[in-house]
Amino acid sequence: MTDAVINVIGRLENVRGAIADATREAGRPQGSVALVAVSKTFEARDIRPVLEAGQRVFGENRVQEAQGKWPELRQDYNSIELHLIGPLQSNKAADAVALFDVIETVDREKIAATLAAEMKKQNRFPKLYVQVNTGMEPQKAGIAPTEAEAFVRRCRETHGLTIEGLMCIPPAEENPGPHFALLQKIARAAGVEKLSMGMSSDYETAIAFGATSVRVGSAIFGHRDYK
Repeated sequence: MTDAVINVIGRLENVRGAIADATREAGRPQGSVALVAVSKTFEARDIRPVLEAGQRVFGENRVQEAQGKWPELRQDYNSIELHLIGPLQSNKAADAVALFDVIETVDREKIAATLAAEMKKQNRFPKLYVQVNTGMEPQKAGIAPTEAEAFVRRCRETHGLTIEGLMCIPPAEENPGPHFALLQKIARAAGVEKLSMGMSSDYETAIAFGATSVRVGSAIFGHRDYK
């Protein structure tokens, strides 16, 4: 076992322990928070040690990148749950429905309608989350908080979609707590149970605000090279 493999397994165990501690401190049942290991930009050989350590839930940002590594990994490992956590373009919806088990970035009418048609066509029904732009950042995907409840309702009533959860990415320079609290409030109003919130720098805070899944990448895999 190489030093790199030992390091990534050690980081994974540290994150698992921190999630367990934060869950306990929040007075929530153990096992109520799922870890989504964010493997974007990392190759299959980097992901295998994490799979060997028992992790089975992973997040990817881009459909095409995920297509290049996960079909092979799924041949070697059972029970993988793959989440799309990056923006989805309508021309990639068919591929996303075919590959992903959870799509966390439903954020507009066009993508809702396209997903509904593709899911029916393929007879494959990934779980769906609505992404909410809690910080109203123009460069970020996600529906406005004031429109989120009505959008969830339209997804259900107009497009026949089952919306399981909400997702957010707070502004990097702001205290994430108020953003997590806002997402929790919207979820209650919309009758949505799942909350995908919290990343490497703030997942423990997210757990305190009711996150049911946290998306952790660099704290497990290490520095990410975007070149």
